Amino acid sequence: MKQRPDAIAASEAPPRIRPSNYPEPFASRMAGRIKHPLGDLFGLKNFGVNLTHLKPGAPSALQHRHSKQDEFIYVLQGAPTLFTDAGETQLRPGMVAGFVAGGTAHHLENRTEHDCVILEVGDRTTGDEVNYPADDIQAVMGDDGKWRYAHKDGKPY
Repeated sequence: MKQRPDAIAASEAPPRIRPSNYPEPFASRMAGRIKHPLGDLFGLKNFGVNLTHLKPGAPSALQHRHSKQDEFIYVLQGAPTLFTDAGETQLRPGMVAGFVAGGTAHHLENRTEHDCVILEVGDRTTGDEVNYPADDIQAVMGDDGKWRYAHKDGKPY
């Protein structure tokens, strides 16, 4: 059995091996986003926690909404812009935002000249579906905890 730490400095957590799970042409749009999966280090199964760095110009994700997953973000550093169905909101350190399952589509972008650091928390509900209103992509969380991506017509990527 793999030895898990009791505690670590979040900034020392290794980054994801693959910068994005999205298929192309979407994965390359995530350039400048570096995710450090914190929850995985401790074997957390019910929810995920990521320390996410956004370089200038980088997005956090494609504009999306989950069918079953709630999401929460906490801005630690920088001033990312939050995009939702209601418009844009400039965030700053100490601000938080939450997204209920089936609610507003959302994502962040770093439109500044300085890095942004965000703590992301989301559950890992099996069967969660993700809708991407601006892109020809959809996703479903499998029983194995892995995302399956397809075009909106159902053709797999």
